[in-house]
Amino acid sequence: MGQQAAKRESPPGTDGRRARGERRKAEIIDATLRVVERDGADGVTHRSVAREADVPPGLLTYYFASLEELLVAALSAVADEYVAQLEEIAASADPLTGFAELIASTGTTGRCRAVAERELSTLAARRPALRPKARYWREAVNDIGLRYTSDPMHVEALVAAADGLCAAILLEYADPDPEHIRAVLARALGVSPADD
Repeated sequence: MGQQAAKRESPPGTDGRRARGERRKAEIIDATLRVVERDGADGVTHRSVAREADVPPGLLTYYFASLEELLVAALSAVADEYVAQLEEIAASADPLTGFAELIASTGTTGRCRAVAERELSTLAARRPALRPKARYWREAVNDIGLRYTSDPMHVEALVAAADGLCAAILLEYADPDPEHIRAVLARALGVSPADD
């Protein structure tokens, strides 16, 4: 009885099994993203992810009851990572430059994750469960736009420009110029690069 009470009073996070379970879930999500990067969202099956994660397929269904749940978790991981970067950028002294550099990284260091995010966002058009997370990054970009203008049309133009720039970079395998990207974003916001 005393030992059971001590277990219940243990602070959260001290349970080794829970920590291992969370690590395993994260590994499965990472494996899912690698499959999406390599084979597209259509390539995500229990078997393909299990093979990529080097776990039995049954383990996937223990953590994620359906492929839909797994895809939502994968999109959530990408969106959360991207939004955390955008929030940091929005709080900086020069958000537009930071945002332009993040977009430019789509052509280099961030390419694989950007491809996976794009795949999952496209899939959200057909799967309603994915839509809230697919819209999540747009809200963070919106916050950057509001640092420069209160005009909703300019903020919407910023979101559209950012989306289009990312798509163009992915399609062209370009090594983009952050200064050019920043100028395009400034134009979308209706501000002069010298004035912001």
